[in-house]
Amino acid sequence: MIIPEKNRKEICKYLFQEGVCYAKKDYNLAKHPDIDVPNLQVIKLMQSFKSREYVRETFAWMNYYWFLTNEGIEFLRGYLNLPSEIVPATLKKQAKPPGRSFGGPGDRPRDPPRFEGERRFGDRDGYRGGPRGPGW
Repeated sequence: MIIPEKNRKEICKYLFQEGVCYAKKDYNLAKHPDIDVPNLQVIKLMQSFKSREYVRETFAWMNYYWFLTNEGIEFLRGYLNLPSEIVPATLKKQAKPPGRSFGGPGDRPRDPPRFEGERRFGDRDGYRGGPRGPGW
């Protein structure tokens, strides 16, 4: 399928920026929900990228999901003339939200140990250690 260069660049720019792309399996949908291009053009370009192993495809519940591979990142960097410092959103480290850390030292006072020495099971010491009855 012939895709106009403007639409191809829009799709590639979105794919590189996000690192992932999805499309509903509806070939007659006038416009993709996130990109201002026809849905069919998104699906066909991603099929082409899949055959070149630039994306990995998953299909579930009538939706296509494409994930950018390392080869795809390199290709799109060259196609969009981007420096190597710019990476897709899926490869960026997310900053941890400021707030209280859970489970760290000093989080709450600790109770004394539950078991001391050999009296670990209290009055159950002989429960299974006794002689067995007939038939055992």
